[in-house]
Amino acid sequence: MGVIMLSCTTVPDVGRRSLNFIPGSHLNEMGLTEFEKIKSEKRRSSNASQTAAVNRVSERLQRIVPMPDARWEFVLFDDGSPNAFALPGGKVGVNTGIFKVARNDAQLAAVLGHELAHVVAGHSGERMSTGILGAVGVAVLDAALGADRSTESRATTSAAAGAAVGLGMLRFSRGQELEADKLGALYMARAGYDPQESIQLWQNFAAERSQDGSRTPAFLSTHPLDSTRIESLRAFMPQALAEYR
Repeated sequence: MGVIMLSCTTVPDVGRRSLNFIPGSHLNEMGLTEFEKIKSEKRRSSNASQTAAVNRVSERLQRIVPMPDARWEFVLFDDGSPNAFALPGGKVGVNTGIFKVARNDAQLAAVLGHELAHVVAGHSGERMSTGILGAVGVAVLDAALGADRSTESRATTSAAAGAAVGLGMLRFSRGQELEADKLGALYMARAGYDPQESIQLWQNFAAERSQDGSRTPAFLSTHPLDSTRIESLRAFMPQALAEYR
């Protein structure tokens, strides 16, 4: 218990206590290695105006994000899926497809602010730490079943426990996503972008998904439904607008 308590950190601007016992240097190294791999496998975009937009918005966000020692790097990839991602250490990838839903600088700031929030909040380390504890818990349960249980019974119980851990991680991930939405709204507001555009962004996402029919049930999704994100952001908007200048 003492080790776990010592491994708790506080997420900036949120105040939530976070379990994270993965060393930051290790996470950063993993992030850099993975980003270099992605850059070697994916083609960079040659779209000058979209690249300029990513550079313009990311520069404003970097100035206000509470990670002065981060080695930020933003790369626009030639990929039609509307997506972006962030890795520990400040490595951010943006797909050209994001411009289907991010239709101005403020909406792009909502996307990038969300990704930067994942890095600032240490979500990768938190998920890894929780996953390790979950795996240990399943192993302990399997050992506790002992020899008095049949092999089939032990396998069934362990499989059920593993599934429970997996679903727990999905719920945890959705919580991280909603937290990143809120932090991203704060960051974009502090950078001078209207945080209300984050709501419009997710409305654009919802419209895009309804057109191509891609929707994953909330129960089995690592991301919240668009409607859930919109509702959460609307509730949080007074706090974000208080930061908007």
